[in-house]
Amino acid sequence: MKHLANLLMQLTVAGVLAMAGHAQAADTPAKPGAVTAIDILLEPDATMLRHADANNARLRKVFPNGFALDAAHRPHITMLQCFVNTADLDKVHAAAGEVIARANVTTLKLEAVKFYYAPGGAVGVAGIVATPTPAIIKLQADIIAAVKPFMVETGTIGAFTAPHDDPALDAALIQYVSTFVAKQAGDNFNPHVSTGVAPKEYLDKMLAEPFKPFTFSPAGAAVYQLGPFGTAAKELKQLKLTP
Repeated sequence: MKHLANLLMQLTVAGVLAMAGHAQAADTPAKPGAVTAIDILLEPDATMLRHADANNARLRKVFPNGFALDAAHRPHITMLQCFVNTADLDKVHAAAGEVIARANVTTLKLEAVKFYYAPGGAVGVAGIVATPTPAIIKLQADIIAAVKPFMVETGTIGAFTAPHDDPALDAALIQYVSTFVAKQAGDNFNPHVSTGVAPKEYLDKMLAEPFKPFTFSPAGAAVYQLGPFGTAAKELKQLKLTP
């Protein structure tokens, strides 16, 4: 992906291979000054889940050490990653929830148009890319505007569900989340659902195959705490949709 830093891609690949997304922090009262790294995301409907599951099964046949789409690797479209004061999480949930409710996200129509992969060494993290429509770009902008009053510039690795074994990986992830709005939003927004891991040689062949576009919609929205390697590791709040 053009908008993702190569280093982060290497971290992502390493993370899914290590199944680091399973690590979760215990629920504890917020300490004064505590910061949480969050991912505000859309959950895709059954149509996308069916395609994602099929692609995941295909990839795991050629690379069994890849990840399954499970509770620690939930298929989703990231709208915003950022740091917020832990004490403000309820306000963040409310602000994001108001935007989601107004947007009536289940009526959004997204077209999946191609496979992609983000390289990391000899393998890559694959996924399905959707065309960034004006509606979803506006939704992202509205979410960012609503949550901006509660964002903090950066945080420590303690803002995530767990640290990495290497402090350099901690630093790279912190930098990525700190710059998400500047580098991954607006014209740089690339909505996608990650589906698995496989060798780059295999993924090159997969990308060369014809892709039959399909239409899908979001079926839900949530706020997650980010885990090692940027996984949506711990659900914090399901956001209510417009009835």
